[in-house]
Amino acid sequence: MPNLLKKEKSPYLKQHEDNPVDWYAWNKETLLKAKEEKKPIFLSVGYASCHWCHVMAHESFEDQETAKLMNEKFINIKVDREERPDLDYVFQKSLSILTGIQGGWPLSMFLDENGVPFTGGTYFPPKEMQGRPDFKKVLNNVSSVYKENREKIIAQAPQIQDIFSKINQRSAVLSQPLEPFVEKIITYLDEEFGSFKGAPKFPQFYMFDAIFYFYLKTNNQKYLNPVEKLLSNISSKGIYDQLEGGIARYAVDEEWIVPHFEKMLYDNIQYINLLTKFYQKTKKEYFKNKLIQTINFINKEFKNKENLYGSAYDADSEGIEGKYYVWSYEELKKILQNDIGLLEKKYDISSVGNFEGNNILIESKNELNKEDQSKIAEIEEKLIKERKKRVKPFFDDKSQTDLNAFILDTLIGASIVLEDHNLKDESIRTLEILNNKLSDKIYHCYDSSEIDAFLEDYVYYAMLLVTLYEVNGDELSLEKAITIMKEIWELFYNNDTQLLQKNKIQDNDLFVSPIDLNDNNIPNGNSIYLNLCNKIYTITNDKFWFDKVEILKKSYHQVINSFYSQMFSFIKTLDLCENSISFTFFGNQDSIKDIKIYLQKNYLGRATFVFKKNEKEDAVVICKNQTCSEKLKNFNDVKNYLENKI
Repeated sequence: MPNLLKKEKSPYLKQHEDNPVDWYAWNKETLLKAKEEKKPIFLSVGYASCHWCHVMAHESFEDQETAKLMNEKFINIKVDREERPDLDYVFQKSLSILTGIQGGWPLSMFLDENGVPFTGGTYFPPKEMQGRPDFKKVLNNVSSVYKENREKIIAQAPQIQDIFSKINQRSAVLSQPLEPFVEKIITYLDEEFGSFKGAPKFPQFYMFDAIFYFYLKTNNQKYLNPVEKLLSNISSKGIYDQLEGGIARYAVDEEWIVPHFEKMLYDNIQYINLLTKFYQKTKKEYFKNKLIQTINFINKEFKNKENLYGSAYDADSEGIEGKYYVWSYEELKKILQNDIGLLEKKYDISSVGNFEGNNILIESKNELNKEDQSKIAEIEEKLIKERKKRVKPFFDDKSQTDLNAFILDTLIGASIVLEDHNLKDESIRTLEILNNKLSDKIYHCYDSSEIDAFLEDYVYYAMLLVTLYEVNGDELSLEKAITIMKEIWELFYNNDTQLLQKNKIQDNDLFVSPIDLNDNNIPNGNSIYLNLCNKIYTITNDKFWFDKVEILKKSYHQVINSFYSQMFSFIKTLDLCENSISFTFFGNQDSIKDIKIYLQKNYLGRATFVFKKNEKEDAVVICKNQTCSEKLKNFNDVKNYLENKI
């Protein structure tokens, strides 16, 4: 059979359309073919900007001899993990269960003819290296084992299914204090460089967002310090693109100096989100500048032909990791000549460099006067122009609904804090494009896929619509969000586990039901759904939503003790539900506009905004749980109530 990836839309799959491997996409026909031919499946999962995916492709999938072996012995399936996050979750977890190995990409799994995994790994080199067996030897060994033990391997399926059924084991806890989880995680953090100790270092923003929420709630400095340490290090080091803004996925060292150069939309959304909240509270100009620079970068460089947001930029250009971003000292001297001394005031650069003889720009600790800052900004513009002459890394331009909704929600929040009406207007225009795209149905990337949408697509889209109501009082957006939220319950709620499944229950084509409660790339859809149920109940007072809140709160409390470090968005959401704050606005709000702006700047995301426009009198009522203020009409009364009661 020929390579069938030419028919696919995913940029990652199309990168492999000319491989000599007879690749198939994951679909019913392919799974049926494996059954009919009684052949094991080799499943390769990656994504378009994944460096080690490219390496394995060049070394093995483009090699004729390796491809011949794969084609003879396996049904070979290639999957874009961003197209099928449910599948990626299940097989990453399977790798951990079967081998004890931590997963990653490329994910290389071997499945029986029924699509159930029996062994696997991540990157396999063409020749044995650092304890990793060579790929051809792995292919031969797995094929032999399967032929000799086929019936035994197939008979093992119920065992792994049973293990999956016990992943979200419950305790008897129905409710518990949540702040102790935050106090506990702080003890594991790196007090010098931020995030967890050691390397590689990932920002894990969902966790720091929750920690910062508890700082805003308690005003306890011990919750502020880890967030400031993280943002200060990230924003000043090599993981941050000092010239154009935006962060890379992670750093390979503990000081954030050397990034793994790929830039993912989901990391940058959460960086913007946390920076917005941090700047609003601290008013530190340094972070405002980083926030604006990154927003401008995302809006300029991450938009695709649809004027929606793509997914990621590759780490490599011209086959070399980081080539687009790094500078030799000689190159800088040639471009800047006598001005190189000014650049050295702001950045630690040298002839030795900090990355393979080249320089990744990292900020020095020198104080700069206004004149120097102005001149250095001109120098940076010159370097940007020079860099634009280079071959840019590959841009994975596919739009994912969950990420587009998340970035728009985040940008609307940032526009309020920054008082940037142009940013708000641009975000709402992009929202209209997304609305039009999803007017017939909600889907993840491509309308034509067999598995076309996931929990996070529905949930984040509903979140964006609720935010639009909370910001503009848009009743139509609220009604649409409520309709979507009811659909979510019908399509994704798993009665057996009392949790929401990652894919639609009726469409599941995996050997287990993918019920994922971890915060991975973005906060988990289960957590966001609970928060929205609580908001909609507060707005509508409809008991339907109160019942959903109670069911999910109990379910999450019962599992959170086992996995708390991966469930920080749940910790935040559960606390939001227990301390439910709302602001109800009466009238057309003209005379209390300053109150509304103040509250949105400080509470959007951690309170619910309700509008009663049919009232003649302009006023706001502040509630926390069942305790409410009288109608407040002036700024001082609002501030006094917040200080004393909230």
